Amino acid sequence: MPRPPRADRSTRVTIADVAARAGVSLSTVSRALNGNPTVDPALAERVKAAADALDYTASPVARSLVLGRTQTVAVIVPDLGNPTFQAILRGLSHAAAADDYHVLVADSAESVEEERVLAGTTRRRTDGVILCAPRLPQDELDRLVGGLRPVVLINRTSGEVPSVGADYRTALSTELAHLHELGHRRIVFLAGAPGSVANTARLDAIAAFVAEHPDTEVAEIPCGVDFEAGAAAGTAVRASGATAAVAFNDLVAMGLLSAVQADGCRVPDDLSIVGFDDIPFARYTTPPLTTAAVPATELGAQAWARMRELLEGAEPGHPLTVLPELTIRGTTGRART
Repeated sequence: MPRPPRADRSTRVTIADVAARAGVSLSTVSRALNGNPTVDPALAERVKAAADALDYTASPVARSLVLGRTQTVAVIVPDLGNPTFQAILRGLSHAAAADDYHVLVADSAESVEEERVLAGTTRRRTDGVILCAPRLPQDELDRLVGGLRPVVLINRTSGEVPSVGADYRTALSTELAHLHELGHRRIVFLAGAPGSVANTARLDAIAAFVAEHPDTEVAEIPCGVDFEAGAAAGTAVRASGATAAVAFNDLVAMGLLSAVQADGCRVPDDLSIVGFDDIPFARYTTPPLTTAAVPATELGAQAWARMRELLEGAEPGHPLTVLPELTIRGTTGRART
């Protein structure tokens, strides 16, 4: 049967029009278009054909009311300016969109208090919450997740809550081993946010490495998580006498690289620098940055896969931990003698 002319947009086609064309009730149309398995397949096809013929598009609000869902999940990140979190969001939002879900993004600006508030307010407006690298203390996080369900964690764990993350401790140990092989025995670590579990994992890796390599000294310099913090640490790094610096992330490493080179320091001849994350800009610094590559986009997609399973009442996938890969570039070289 040829399709009739499209309805005049000033007179919107309604679900009642579809029901009349298909010869079924309004509830049958609603169930058929929302994929309810109780509808006879032949009847469902008749309804879909009627909707197609009339060029009918269901109201998103009406669909949400029928399904009892907002078709939206919230993602709370500590810093939207960090390219790693942007990559996680990209992977997550693309995967969610493929399942007809929207993503509401909230930035806690590295504030535990803001993170606590956002977790509650966004959950009331969405079908679930994904917490990306939350800064909350472990005991508070354990209490919080119970009231947020369904909830998925990225780079944190809490009981039986589904989680995905990167093995920061092992990856940092690999970076230190790389520097040790190059002859570096005096190293500084530019620490990230004190409340960050990822920072704690790095410090644990350093302590273990030093215990296994008594010939190596790794001094901690309080720093931060952005370019400006890395640049500000340049003077302290030069004054330390270290031959290598390990930065909390690539942004810090890039800030340090810029500052010390402006001060006449040759990288890597005078100072080797290692970052973490392998953000898109890392390969374009001068020289290109040695770092640990975190598959951030994949982490986001995997986080959504577990959230989708929770929303569908299925058993979520097992906790996933990925190992960042050491990517050696131009900012590391033999220690000066």
